Amino acid sequence: MGESSAAATPEDLKTTPLHGLHLELGARMVPFAGYDMPVQYPKGVLGEHVHTREAAGLFDVSHMGQARLKGPDHETVAAALEALAPGNFKGLGAGRQVYSLLLTDKGTIVDDFMVARPAAPEEEGSLLLVVNAACKEKDYAYIAARLPENVTLEPLEDLALLALQGPRAGDVLARHARQAAEMIFMDARRGTFDGIACHLTRAGYTGEDGFEISVAADKAEAVARALLAHEEVEPIGLGARDSLRLEAGLCLYGHDIDETTTPVEAALNWAIPKRRREEGGFPGTETILDQLKNGAPSKRVGILPDGKAPAREGTEIFSTSGEKLGVVTSGGFGPSVGRPIAMGYVQTGASDVSTEVVLMVRGKERPAHVAPLPFVAQRYYRGKK
Repeated sequence: MGESSAAATPEDLKTTPLHGLHLELGARMVPFAGYDMPVQYPKGVLGEHVHTREAAGLFDVSHMGQARLKGPDHETVAAALEALAPGNFKGLGAGRQVYSLLLTDKGTIVDDFMVARPAAPEEEGSLLLVVNAACKEKDYAYIAARLPENVTLEPLEDLALLALQGPRAGDVLARHARQAAEMIFMDARRGTFDGIACHLTRAGYTGEDGFEISVAADKAEAVARALLAHEEVEPIGLGARDSLRLEAGLCLYGHDIDETTTPVEAALNWAIPKRRREEGGFPGTETILDQLKNGAPSKRVGILPDGKAPAREGTEIFSTSGEKLGVVTSGGFGPSVGRPIAMGYVQTGASDVSTEVVLMVRGKERPAHVAPLPFVAQRYYRGKK
């Protein structure tokens, strides 16, 4: 991206292929998962958040890990991954993707990740993985060490990843990639963006309709500039990405889920489909199936502080009688909700919606109550009604 972008970055931080563009756009950069990343642009976190909910926001998520799991056929590759995660990968249709969880032998979460089965016949026998930036080296080592000899993991280091999110995302992207108009939530397709080869998925972590565009690193800036040329699209930094996913009730690895939490505690039961519950065969099966049947000791819940003071990560949660119930794992101001919002873990007995709790915010007791998730309705595109 040129000498100027390298000079502006501390030597120990990596950069994405869009680093120079972030600087050109006036981004405020911060260290994140070992990368120099934009936390906000001149529009500001609030403006970026609102714009994404109303139109379309462009996110650089190139720091995330992209990899290919490859074997002789789909059944073999899917079986290898099913030994590590509780997803129904054998039943995953061509051109579809699914959210899943890498698990430890204790049934706790190594990472959450996306798994896509390519639609193209020539890619049969491969699965495409997207893992979290801070976990990718750990994830790759964990997976590779547990694969059968005829299945291999190939990190795809020469790719960038962009996310276009918001109610106008589909309209905008279809002007450059016609196949986008034919896709619904959790579809995955090879295609072209203004003649540039890419892989598209329709999902996202804002709760809005949106797409991820995987493209060669040296083509990423051309794709980003083409999208930003539309008045509907604004660049969005990590600040708004965090408030958007919090409103959508979505977990951030290392905060809301980690190797101390199980999928059941994290209220991610839906990520364990019926066949896997019946057959087992994933790490921590015994623990997880027991929790599904009998309940877990704690549960991730939404929390609404009654006042205007936000409850940040680490805020302790108490019962109205003074018993320690748990801790806030994500919290802040929800611009679309117009009030402070939070997520955290409480003892299961205190997890019912409307349960009154007390938050210890800066040494002061603040009233709050358990609330349903998400805080903002998710608007994924599942096809015309």
